[in-house]
Amino acid sequence: MESILDFSQDLDVEKLDAVVKTFYTGIGQEQHMAQQVLTQFQENADAWLRVDSILSQSKFQHTKFLALQILEKLISTRWKILPAEQRMGIRNFIVNIIIDTSENEKTLRSEKTYLNKLNLILVQAGHPSFSSRKHTSISLIVNRVFISQILKQEWPHNWPQFIPEIVNTGRANLNICENNMAILKLLSEEIFDYSAEQMTQDKTTNLKTQMCNEFSRVFELCNEVLEKAQQPSLIRATLETLLRFLNWIPLGYIFETNIIENLRTRFLQTTEFRNVALKCLTEIGALKVSSEYDNKFIVLFNMVVASVSVMVPMSTDIAAVYQTSSNDEQEFIQNLALFFTSFLGVHLKLLENDANREVLNMAHWYLIKITQVEEREIFKVCLEYWTKMVGELFEEIRNLPVLDMPLLSLSSTASSAPSALANIPLRKHYYAEILSNLRVVMIDRMVKPEEVLVVENDEGEVVREFMKDCDTIMLYKSMRECLVYLTHLDVHNTEIIMTEKLNRQVDGSEWSWNNLNKLCWAIGSISGAMNEDTEKRFLVTVIKELLGLCEAKRGKDNKAIVASNIMYIVGQYPRFLKAHWKFLKTVVNKLFEFMHETHEGVQDMACDTFMKIAQKCRRQFVQLQQGEHSAFVEEIILNVDKITMDLSHQQVQTFYEAVGYMIASQTNKNTQEKLIIKFFEPPNYVWDQILDEISRNVEILNRAETIKSLGHVLKVNVAACSSIGSGYQVQLGRNYVALLRLYEYVSGMVSESVAKDGSIATRTPRIRGFRTIKKETLKLMESYILKAEDLTQVSQHLIPPLLEAVLVDYSKNVEQARDAEVLSVMATIITRLGGLITGEVPAILNAVFEPTLNMINKDLSEYPDHRVGFFKLIRAINQFCFPALLTIPPTQFKLIIDSIVWAFKHTMREIADVGLNICLELIENIARSDANVANFFYQQYLLNLVQDVFFVLTDTDHKSGFKYQAMVLARIFHIVESGAVQAPLFNSAEIGDPSMTNQSNQITVFVNGLFALNQDFLKFKLHLRDFLIQLKEFAEDNADLYIDEREAESERQKQAEIANALKVPGLVKPADLPMEEE
Repeated sequence: MESILDFSQDLDVEKLDAVVKTFYTGIGQEQHMAQQVLTQFQENADAWLRVDSILSQSKFQHTKFLALQILEKLISTRWKILPAEQRMGIRNFIVNIIIDTSENEKTLRSEKTYLNKLNLILVQAGHPSFSSRKHTSISLIVNRVFISQILKQEWPHNWPQFIPEIVNTGRANLNICENNMAILKLLSEEIFDYSAEQMTQDKTTNLKTQMCNEFSRVFELCNEVLEKAQQPSLIRATLETLLRFLNWIPLGYIFETNIIENLRTRFLQTTEFRNVALKCLTEIGALKVSSEYDNKFIVLFNMVVASVSVMVPMSTDIAAVYQTSSNDEQEFIQNLALFFTSFLGVHLKLLENDANREVLNMAHWYLIKITQVEEREIFKVCLEYWTKMVGELFEEIRNLPVLDMPLLSLSSTASSAPSALANIPLRKHYYAEILSNLRVVMIDRMVKPEEVLVVENDEGEVVREFMKDCDTIMLYKSMRECLVYLTHLDVHNTEIIMTEKLNRQVDGSEWSWNNLNKLCWAIGSISGAMNEDTEKRFLVTVIKELLGLCEAKRGKDNKAIVASNIMYIVGQYPRFLKAHWKFLKTVVNKLFEFMHETHEGVQDMACDTFMKIAQKCRRQFVQLQQGEHSAFVEEIILNVDKITMDLSHQQVQTFYEAVGYMIASQTNKNTQEKLIIKFFEPPNYVWDQILDEISRNVEILNRAETIKSLGHVLKVNVAACSSIGSGYQVQLGRNYVALLRLYEYVSGMVSESVAKDGSIATRTPRIRGFRTIKKETLKLMESYILKAEDLTQVSQHLIPPLLEAVLVDYSKNVEQARDAEVLSVMATIITRLGGLITGEVPAILNAVFEPTLNMINKDLSEYPDHRVGFFKLIRAINQFCFPALLTIPPTQFKLIIDSIVWAFKHTMREIADVGLNICLELIENIARSDANVANFFYQQYLLNLVQDVFFVLTDTDHKSGFKYQAMVLARIFHIVESGAVQAPLFNSAEIGDPSMTNQSNQITVFVNGLFALNQDFLKFKLHLRDFLIQLKEFAEDNADLYIDEREAESERQKQAEIANALKVPGLVKPADLPMEEE
């Protein structure tokens, strides 16, 4: 095998084939050796010189792909340093491969058919292992190398005749023409679709301009083929290439030629081409252009609808036909949906006139039928359009002048005064029948909200759902938005449809779990879209009917389904419950009944619904309601044991958190304190009893039941503290001393067990139980400190004994027994107390810094929670107790700097970003410090920091951190440029050429830019990015360099959507609405 690595001899291609075959067919050591040899062969700097002989002599396709991968690596990484004659030779070599592969139709077809079946494995550049990669044909791979590497670097300046050549060779040979279409398609994709993330801004602009300037020749070729060609594969290739052109070519090529007519008459109604032809027409229909082409769009739409009505008559049950159709026919239905939604999404108003009423109505009826198809991806396409359309119809109403809408001006929604809209010429009247049918379809297709936990599985059993389906959750949100708008547009019609469907559930004529679920999910989804009077009438009817249905139905499964729907609906209407106390009390008591129902999922859902109601209606529970002798929360607290007796520990904890929200809303502190004392009587009784038993017999603590009970009591306290907030102080004060004593005692037992049995002891149930007690104690303290109001009292009375109990234990324990929660609670203490705790920071660092650093610096993955907590603590100290860092020993300070650098060199983005943020904040703090302190820091660390940041900046594994890397560099260069750095940063005698006259002009321009642009971050970032792309232009995927812009744009869109949604009643789920201040 090793003989192929001797580059002083001619390559024996047969031996190379044998090695490649051994890798694919061999086993064990033989296969492993073949892998090593192939990797070494690929990584050899002269391997590319063997490519021509491999491609011309090899009989094994896998070997040819290996050769192409070697060539691709050469072109992507070393192209610009190759002599001009070598570049020309490689370019001609690639062109000849393309011609040889594509000019013979038999070879081209047989090779594609064969290679389509392969999952070919190639040696990855720079990696000693193989990975799977799917290919369609060797010509396609060559095309991709040709386009993505050579052509973009050579054209137009070094290859001005490329476009004329490719057009002329296409006219000379039909098979070559087909492959040339593939090349032109790839070129269009590379320039107009992918260029932003792979090329500099100037390069992208130049290529786009050149492509547009020379497009006339390309279009002539495409048009000739589409008018005259008979070869199906060539026609298809040309249509697919044209499809890539349509979104950027000058409009004259589309509307002032016969291209649209050719697409419709020659290809749209031809089975073989109709899908790609319809895609082209869709691309044209989606163009947003000036009004001069309006008539052209109208004609286009009418022509396509006329053709569609011939292919798919209006009477067709599309949903039923779809299920038995071929893949090609199903694709046509999907493309039809895309055409209608794309065209109407842009040009709907253009067609809203008497002349086009019929065709527009027909298009929407087609869409209604397609929306009924049981295929989620098609449904999503339709749903996006429907939501946009009904949203625009609603906006028209919302934007009516107040003078035109005197009744509506008194309320906030169109649904508040539907009669006031009847006599106003609104677009919604035009679509009344369509929208009514759409409401029915939306209800019938409604998907499960994430709050519903009781589901029917594939076997028809009613079970609890454990895995959430993210796609379904997102689809529900979109459907909810559409239904809310539909309700606003005609609340009366919505109410009638839902009520009639509910009646058919009650009378049994349409009873099924599926039908009831979808209806109730739809009812819950329109919460807030009705005015309060309509909502009251509607909900009273719905809830009474469902409660009656729950009583009437026999069988646990039936009752579980009805119960889950009752709970879902009541959880969605807090406004109604707030305004109707008796209904609220009835609903909550029903939830308490469901908490005793042992059917899978019912208790979980009851607790979750109780939590929602407690959060949104909290004040109603602590107020004395009319006709009541006491606040309802008091009754709940009195019956806590009875209510929760059948709940699991986790459910009990949820219940305590829910009641905690009610208690927190009690503004009278004395009353609140009494409620808390009474509320905690059950867990305190268990706590006192266990501690009393331990005081008499410490062996009690070794019992599994005792450990489990203590863990549960602490978790109950954590849950309640998180919702009660600062008022929890009375409960914490009662148990604090005993709590810390217990913490110290179980810590001692953990240490004792580890000393006796080694680290394996940490995996025993007993020690894991003890660690749960420790962890929950720490979580409780963190939760309270986060909410505490009297921080002075916290710092003076709670913190000293806590630090004493926690820090020594953490530092002396073995690694496996250290709790990451210690780091988290220390970070919280420092964040909340700030200057009040500065004096304790050195002690905290002494106890946790080096022990934790030694745990996480051995690799990049072990102890992930400690890793996150460690840097969270360092950041908190830097942000809130920075003066403390200036008091620690220099060796420890250096370790902190090293750990920050190590953090931003980490491959996990979360940790790398934290490291860069700490670095930036540290530099800011240093810059604001005394000049002597600052200059000492600059002299010791600044150049190394610059070097380390440039290391990650140019490392492919850290591209996602580009934004923060740029921010750190911008700040450093600004500090230097401003003259703040007065100490010498290096010894000039050690620099061989301090003037750097040996550096390329590119480097000089880059460095000058860093100094000139550091106060304009956007320009600084673009300057950095262009330089990085130039370093290895087109060599790899640079998408992560743009992650900042994508995330910022995503966040802007999200905030804009939230702001808009808050203006439309019902568009934001009640659970997601901002909590009202009460």
